[in-house]
Amino acid sequence: MSNETIKLPDIGSSDEVEVIEISVQVGDSIEVETTLIVLESDKASMDIPSPVAGVVTKVLINEGDKVKEGSPIFEVELEGAATSETEEAKETEVAAEPEPVIAAAEPESSSVEEAPASVGRQEVRVPDIGSSEAVEIVEVSVSVGDQLAVEDGLITLETDKASMDVPSPYAGKLVELSVKEGDKVAEGDLIGYIEVVGAVALQAEAQPQSSAPAASQPATPAAAPAASASAPLASQPEVASGAVTTGKVHAGPAVRLLARELGVDLTQVVGSARKGRIVKEDLQNFVKQVMQQTKATSGTVAAGGAGIPPIPQQDFSQFGKVEEKPMGRLLKAGAVNLHRSWLNVPHVTQFDEADITDLEAFRKSMKAEAEKQGARLTPLPFMIKACALALKAFPQFNVSLGGAGDTLIWKEYVNIGFAVDTPDGLLVVVVKDADKKSVYELARESSELAAKAQNKQLKGDDMKGGCFTISSLGSIGGTAFTPIVNAPEVAILGVSKASMKPVWDGKAFLPRLMLPLSLSYDHRAINGADAARFTAYLAQQLSDIRKMLL
Repeated sequence: MSNETIKLPDIGSSDEVEVIEISVQVGDSIEVETTLIVLESDKASMDIPSPVAGVVTKVLINEGDKVKEGSPIFEVELEGAATSETEEAKETEVAAEPEPVIAAAEPESSSVEEAPASVGRQEVRVPDIGSSEAVEIVEVSVSVGDQLAVEDGLITLETDKASMDVPSPYAGKLVELSVKEGDKVAEGDLIGYIEVVGAVALQAEAQPQSSAPAASQPATPAAAPAASASAPLASQPEVASGAVTTGKVHAGPAVRLLARELGVDLTQVVGSARKGRIVKEDLQNFVKQVMQQTKATSGTVAAGGAGIPPIPQQDFSQFGKVEEKPMGRLLKAGAVNLHRSWLNVPHVTQFDEADITDLEAFRKSMKAEAEKQGARLTPLPFMIKACALALKAFPQFNVSLGGAGDTLIWKEYVNIGFAVDTPDGLLVVVVKDADKKSVYELARESSELAAKAQNKQLKGDDMKGGCFTISSLGSIGGTAFTPIVNAPEVAILGVSKASMKPVWDGKAFLPRLMLPLSLSYDHRAINGADAARFTAYLAQQLSDIRKMLL
């Protein structure tokens, strides 16, 4: 007998892909199309079939190895190689005797030799899916030009009961795709066409082996494409338990994405499709089981997720008369946003005070002049101006975290939001390009936005695009508070009621009007030292408004 080294065929990619399963061992007898290994790329998992029949003599790879086209994977001792010379001698002897049986044998031998070069364009249709109704395609796992192995997933169908993969009945190149995601298909509908190389050869080689036991071998693609395609859909529960025990899993891209979104470790999920492949239904059932176990152990499912136990409900009417009213739309929306921010943002609050004695004297002296300019000069426009200058001086406060939380988005514009207390709830309106506007312009625009909020005349753009928010309670009272960051912003300034305090100037205590500042910030994006510098800078700007001109 002679040995042959099996190399990895064209898998439709020049990149190396991972070996997630080795299906045969040294000493195993294999036939043509017996699955040797399973590879997994970022798009799909694929089985690599044997191109020859024989006995495995050496395994040249391990699970976890990365391989590409041409990589040696097995050595196989070919069947029938030892007797080839004897058979040739017999054929020569028989050929010398002109018996009709030889004339019949020669064409058969010739067809087997020429068959591997044959190319066939095979159509692929939806197999029996156990339903006469059309079902939706939720995932198309392949694209035109892909090289496919037998059993590679083509599309995923989803009914109201389950998800199911439709595998390829042939090995070859996908040359035409007739469906797309969202289409509805039924049994017999065309999926596409595969260009199959060696289809005739597989038939010819299968004939002499028909008497050999083949119970444990997969049907050849050319012999029974319909049966091969429908096999994974027929009896999904027939998967051996512990199919996923090596840390490697069979799952398509859509299932992996859903698992990441749900935070599910796929190695803990047992797949119900052929060869332990995990489909969406398996993932959903796993999550249901975990939720049921959590409910059984804790008595109830944690409201809002994150493992936080909910506040137990009470019947307050047992203590006296009550009236239950629905939350207003604004109040409900605000509650959701604040809760989300509080759970996701690691809050820290920095406190400071600004001496606004001179600012208040200047503001009051300019009230009449401001009215001539059509502006109502309150402390707010000065605060907006000071915050805009602080964001320019400390650009790390004018950022947002990227979606994955590992990048920062730096903004080159400065839009300042401020909270408005309305009868229906709290609203945050936004002054655009605050760094480019004068105090008078900021006064006019902030007054207009506040009036719109009170009269329910705001447009969507009036509340979008904020970089930083001011929440002022100065007109109401209080000495300090910890505002919640208005995510995706990374900082918010709380302003409390100013009060007269004795301040030491180096020679004596003088009465000064001190304004409490409370800066809450996202500690992922901002460190404590920068927060202290930011509030100190704000205090300097408000203490001496001449610095705003520099």
